[in-house]
Formats: sequence, C-alpha cells, structure tokens
Amino acid sequence: MKTSYTTEIGFLGLVIALSLVGFSSLFTGEQTGPNGYQAAHIVTSLAWLLLLMVQLVVIRQRRFERHRAIGLSIFGAGPVVVATLTMLTVHSAAHDAIIGRADQLVVQNVMVTVEVALLVFLAFLLRRNRTVHGAMLLSTALLFMGIALFFTLISYVPGYRSEGPGMMPRFGAAAQTSAIVGSVVGLLFFLKQRRGGWPWLLTSAFFFLNGFLQMSVDRADRTMALTQSVASIGRAPAFALGFTIFAALLWLAWRANPTSRTTREIEAAL
Repeated sequence: MKTSYTTEIGFLGLVIALSLVGFSSLFTGEQTGPNGYQAAHIVTSLAWLLLLMVQLVVIRQRRFERHRAIGLSIFGAGPVVVATLTMLTVHSAAHDAIIGRADQLVVQNVMVTVEVALLVFLAFLLRRNRTVHGAMLLSTALLFMGIALFFTLISYVPGYRSEGPGMMPRFGAAAQTSAIVGSVVGLLFFLKQRRGGWPWLLTSAFFFLNGFLQMSVDRADRTMALTQSVASIGRAPAFALGFTIFAALLWLAWRANPTSRTTREIEAAL
C-alpha cells in the first residue's frame, strides 16, 4: 500500500517551526544574537530536519534512486550533527563552570547527544528493515522537538518563563511539559505504525530516562562535578572527537550490514 507520509511531513514542519520560535529567543532576549557555537547548532539542526523532510518527499514521489543518493549525505551530516551537539554540550558546561555555577542542562545535553547518535547509528545498522530504519531517523526529530518546545516555553509562555523569583520551579515545569508532550507524540506515532514503529517508543522513553538521571544527579549533588568534567574536554576537542568517533561508528555499521548497490555508490562517492 502506497504511503503518503503526510503526517510525518507535517510533523517535521511543526518541529522546524517550533525550532525557529525557540531559537528566536537568542535574538529577542538580552543577548544581541547567538554565539558561534549556538549558530552552528541552529544551522546543523535545521539542516538535519530539512534533510529528513526532503527524504520523505522523494520517497512519497517514489524516487527511490534519488532517496538512496541523498541518503549517502548522512555519512557527512550525521557526524556533523553529533559533533556539533557534543561541542555545544561542552560549551554550555564551560560557560557555567568558568563562573563557578552548575549547568542545570548538563545531563539533558549529554544524554540528547548520546541518544541522537544512538538513533542514527541504529538506523544504519538496521537499514534493511525500511520501517525501522525510517522510524529511527525520523524519531531524532522528536528529540529536537523536545529541546525546541522547552526553550519556547521558558522564553515566551507565561507560567513557564525563566525570569524573576521562582525561576527554577518554572524551569523544571517546562522540562516536564516538554518531556510529556514528546513522549505522547512518540506514542501516537507508534500507534500509527505498530509494526516496526518501536523506535518511537524508545525515543519516548528517553524523555523519562533523562528526567530520572537529572533528578538522580541533583539529589546526589553531583551536577557541579559533572559540569566541570564535561567542561574540561574543551570545545574543539569535543567537536573533533564527536565527528571522528561517530563517523567511524557509522562506517562500521554500514560494513556490518552491507547492501551491495548502495555500498558501491558510497565507495564511488568517497
């Protein structure tokens, strides 16, 4: 049965729009604009989401050769996205560590970076199953949606805005709301496509896992220690290590489950 992917394309359009709203707080707040690290994150995140949307469009048009050709770009785009997330995680921690303050987002930043990398890696490893492969890649957008919704809430929505007294409870409430919305969206996508749609449940579980880990680190009073440890990596080394390690993992995943035609294509492209 031919699939139109209308819901999935609409979902990506919503995530892109929400990301633009969330990112706009960098321009409308006290800052004059995003710094280089934030700008790199904005560009790579939007490029990744647009790449996913283009892939859905060409699949809907049944241009499968074009889909495979564009898919090869993930060998470059995937490592860049993971490396940028890694660098921004270190930058965020270093920004707070240098003034002796704990980064309240350090657990979320570390875990989302690991989770995006895991989903893309598994998408390559299990790419023979088209349904699972697609769900793995598309569910990365769910993690970006959670981030975008969080920053939209704390920047623009009354009752969640991170300003004035009582800021931290509102900060936590925004994180909880984002996690709940993200997990519900993931569950709905799983119910829409139960056969092979388990990556949506996996990604939904990430929201609760991240919240649990954040709570555990806070209760153990280890947030500052984790902030300092992450900050000590350094921004440039974080990018280089993130890119190199993840590119190597993608290549290993590809070689572990080769597809003769696409293997020849990527070897020719390289």
